[in-house]
Amino acid sequence: MAKGSNIYFASDFHLGSPIDYDNHDRERKVVRWLDSISADAKAIYLLGDVFDFWFEYKHVVPKGHVRLLGKLAQLSDEGIELRIFTGNHDVWMFDYFEKELGAKVYGEPISIEQFNMKLLVGHGDGLGPGDEGFKMIKKVFTNRLAQRCFAALHPYIGVSLAQFFSRKSRETTGHKDSIYMGDDKEFLVQFCLDTLKEKHYDCFIFGHRHMVLDKTLPNNSRYINLGEWFSTCNYAKLSKECGLELLAFEG
Repeated sequence: MAKGSNIYFASDFHLGSPIDYDNHDRERKVVRWLDSISADAKAIYLLGDVFDFWFEYKHVVPKGHVRLLGKLAQLSDEGIELRIFTGNHDVWMFDYFEKELGAKVYGEPISIEQFNMKLLVGHGDGLGPGDEGFKMIKKVFTNRLAQRCFAALHPYIGVSLAQFFSRKSRETTGHKDSIYMGDDKEFLVQFCLDTLKEKHYDCFIFGHRHMVLDKTLPNNSRYINLGEWFSTCNYAKLSKECGLELLAFEG
């Protein structure tokens, strides 16, 4: 069983990105990070877009990612709790990770309490005001009939289509994801502020936006955005000794 007590959070590895040719290097870096925290980790939360595309057919999953999957299986066997969230790029996770890795998979943000802190954690897509076009697309992606229709495609066609649209999306909007647009235009900031009017959280932790952010909110609350692993490689650590820290992995 795991001997650690700390909880770790990371997001947006985007393994398998079709516009990035160092996927294996990035995957190895993620594995080195997991190795570095394994001795004192109680739980690891991966907050979505772990993969740039993921779809679980009945008998097929996307090829690759064997280093990460093997490491996660090892950590799970050692008793470390794995919590994996679907992101907008890997929304089609069903039961593969639960059956093979013993991980719990979430499609929406969840509340956790540890060390006298109450946190709300999730990927962050589709939250807050605006972005109605994406919210409509997400409803289609999570619709059972739409999922069955996509599953009817041969994996060669389905994966190729997903990579095409991923490439086009990143070419069009990728550079905007790392730019802070101001409190009034940042939908996750607005979501946090609206939530705090009804219920208190000591911290909100999200991914999705490809920027690193640690923002003070009213009533002694915080909003942390974990950024991406193409360049910044940040993560959060929750411990009894130091509370919640936003850190960078240099290994």
